Order: sequence, then C-alpha cells, then structure tokens
Amino acid sequence: MEPPSSPAQAGEAPVLLAELKPGRPHRLDWKSSCETWSVAFSPDAAWFAWSQGHCLVKLIPWPLDEPFFGTPRSFEAKSRKAEGRERGGPKEKTLDCGQMVWGLAFSPWPAAPGRKPWTRRPAASGAPGPLLATGLSDGHIKVWEVHAGRLLHNLSGHQDVVRDLSFAPNGSLILVSASRDKTLRIWDLDREGKQIQVLLGHLQWVYCCSVSPDCSMLCSAAGEKSALLWSMRSYTLIRRLEGHRSSVVSCDFSPDSALLVTASYDTDVIMWDPYTGERLRTLSHVAARPVADVGGEVHAGSLRSVCFSPEGLYLATVADDRFLRIWALERRDPIAFAPMTNGLCCTFFPHGGIVATGCIRTEGGKSTGGEKRRSTWWVRWVDVPPPPFSFEQGQKTHTPPS
Repeated sequence: MEPPSSPAQAGEAPVLLAELKPGRPHRLDWKSSCETWSVAFSPDAAWFAWSQGHCLVKLIPWPLDEPFFGTPRSFEAKSRKAEGRERGGPKEKTLDCGQMVWGLAFSPWPAAPGRKPWTRRPAASGAPGPLLATGLSDGHIKVWEVHAGRLLHNLSGHQDVVRDLSFAPNGSLILVSASRDKTLRIWDLDREGKQIQVLLGHLQWVYCCSVSPDCSMLCSAAGEKSALLWSMRSYTLIRRLEGHRSSVVSCDFSPDSALLVTASYDTDVIMWDPYTGERLRTLSHVAARPVADVGGEVHAGSLRSVCFSPEGLYLATVADDRFLRIWALERRDPIAFAPMTNGLCCTFFPHGGIVATGCIRTEGGKSTGGEKRRSTWWVRWVDVPPPPFSFEQGQKTHTPPS
C-alpha cells in the first residue's frame, strides 16, 4: 500500500502537533550521541521524557500548553521552565546522566501498597511520584525520582550498553533491562536495586524487552531471527518465537496480554499468541520511498519500533523509509501514514490519540564528517475510524485475526 500523496487524499492523515528540539547547543565534538533513542510517557500521563542526546534526559510536565498545539511548530524546551515557575505547577527538569542515554522507562504509578522506597527521600513538593529508569552506554542504570529530579539508584552489572528497560506493570518495582552484553537482568528496586536474576539465551545484542501487562511473561528481541519468551515467575525460557527472516528489533504486548507483536529488519511485523506461540498474522511494510542502504541486513523498509495503542486497537510502527504508520488490527494495510525523518522509536500517549516519535534530524542540509544534528520528538494526533471492537464493563473483546 502506497502512502497518500497529500493530506486530502489521506483522509485519516495524522497531524503534526508539536516538535521539540534541545534547548541548548550540542557539543559537536560528540558526533554520534545526539540521537533520540527513547521517548516515554509516564503511566499517569503527567510527564513526558526524551533522551535528547549528550547524556541528557528532558522531563516535561504534561499536557503541554495550548499555544504549542494547533499549528506545527518547534520550540525550545527551556522556555517551559520559566512558565512552570510562574504557574507554580510541576517544572520541567533536565537530568544529566553522565553517559549517553539509550533506554527510558517510567515505573507504574501509584506503586503497589507498601512499595515506595523513594519516600525515604521525599520530593521537594512533598508528594511522591513515579520513578524514571535510564539505561546508559557504560552499562549502568540510573533511577531517578521524577518530581524532585533526584538520583535514587545507580545500578551496575551489565558490561555494555543498556539498550532498553521495562518495569513490571503491577507496581512491584521489578525492573527488566536489556543490554548489548547479550543478557537481560532483573532488578528489585524495593530491595535497594538488588539484582535478582540474569537471563542468558541470546547470542547477539539485546535490543528490546517488554513485560506483559499481566506480569506473567517477558519478551526480548535481539539481533537474531527469533524472539524469546520468558516466565516472569520462574525467570526461565518458555519458548522461542521463530518466523522472521532477519533481526528482530522491537516487541510489545497488547494491553490485555492476549497478543504480542515483534518487528524486524525483514520489514515485517508478526502478531503472535504468546500463550501458544501461534503466528496469527503478518503485517508487511512496503517501502514508501527509496532510502540509502547502511549495509548488513538493513533494508529500505526495515522496522525500528512497534507499539500497541493503550486500548489495544491499533499499532504504530516506525520504518527506515521515513514514515510512521498506524495500523488497525483487523486490516493488513496501514490506515494512516505520517512522514518523519530518520525515526528510531515510537510510543502512544497513555490515554491514546497521540504518538510521540524519537528521531535523528540533520540541520543545515547535507553535510559530511562533522554534520550538525539535532534530536527531536514529534507528537501527532491520529484521527482513526471507529474500531471493530466491543467493550463491556471496561473489558475489550478482540475481533480474531483472520
């Protein structure tokens, strides 16, 4: 399916709401450290975090002010700091992590009863809140108290880049980390960040990890043609999911844990039944425009990221052909496209309707060697047709994939 040539033709084309860029000049001697590898909304929808490059994470209170919406525009994040001070509300924060930031994950909020270790150091506002875990290039994980912007834990154990992080959604403060050292590690932040398990089984860098919403399973994706499913109770391997023809780079569970999707450099998203390992459907990406090969197994339509919408009705994918796609689960073709530059990751707003994407962007046109880059996140409102799903007392029933 080709992308529409114009918004009028699209009908359902996502609308660019805002674009963020760093509020300070980059140190250009670090030529490859300004990518936005990770973006995240807090589960309570009160904060947005983005790894803006050069060891920094920006924490922005949500929602953004109305002036930032309605027309596409860029704005310096630093301008929000003064506004927050004037309003007396939560203030924008910059976390200096000391190393390049690859992964971000917010803890669930509120946490499970009796599991609030950071209240020993109460936030300046007097109100506790979620934690933010940051995965770093030196193998460390720094965990921050969001409201105060205070470092709580500096976890060590990985021997290489911590590429992704995922909290158990039940509020237990169990954190899973995925690393280029080919391992996953399980941490208990309720026990001072104690490492409780190391999961071995991958032969290549681990790119992604995702804990199922019912906290029964963990999926991990590495530079391999299969994804691994683990038990979150025994921390043992359940099964390998085999079907991709190239490296699997991203994975996500549906909100009811009934479905799992994996995305690969082979340009396919595969939808699985995680309980049986059955392959339910394949969504194939047709390159919308030619892009330069970077060697190896990467192709023009290679996928970078996949995620479910919070109600489980849609998927968002980011591919190397410079398009964000929105998919309805019952269809095999995208229902919406949005152009983007060098996308790396995507995530839905917890209440739906908005997708944030992290990317690389070159300023000043083409350049060589010392190109000037900026990292950005795009927020887009997706207006999609009513879904073919039924809701009864808050429970959703999936239309079975054909």
